[in-house]
Amino acid sequence: MKLLSLEISTERLLLQPISIKYKENIFREFTEEITTYMHPRPPQSISETQLFINESLLKIQNGDDLIVVILNKDSQEFLGCSGIHKINSKYPEAGIWLKKLAHGNSYGIETIAALKDWAKSNLDYEYLLYPVDRANTASRKIPERLGGQIFREYEQTNLSGKVLHLVEYRIASARVKESIY
Repeated sequence: MKLLSLEISTERLLLQPISIKYKENIFREFTEEITTYMHPRPPQSISETQLFINESLLKIQNGDDLIVVILNKDSQEFLGCSGIHKINSKYPEAGIWLKKLAHGNSYGIETIAALKDWAKSNLDYEYLLYPVDRANTASRKIPERLGGQIFREYEQTNLSGKVLHLVEYRIASARVKESIY
């Protein structure tokens, strides 16, 4: 599987492996407001963003994660980042963040649905995990629209020191769904 050359196309979006050419966009858009309900904190310097990108590229190259940038298909505008972590496990974890100006356009559901379709065709998994803060109602709609069910709830302190109240959804692979019926 050549993850570094992967492209996933949807009606409006293009998902491509993260690249150093988006470091300015990521640094500028991954703000304190965007990370309110997330484990990471915003980068303090562009070098932190570059380190994140380099680590992500290594994980992609090793076949551990798939981390993508989300682009507007027509304009190539940077919209955010998404990915699937631990892709070789039975329970890979999906996540996403979108820049503030991209909120409210259903890009999140379109992105995660595309990644779920890719996973269904390329990975051997039982469930995609999708942890999200209980108060983040917009992000909770994503796994719910994809048939996700809450599996567990727990608290976690994020890297900014804030306690998150997470609900973890399980989004079943087609194989698991078929075996239930």
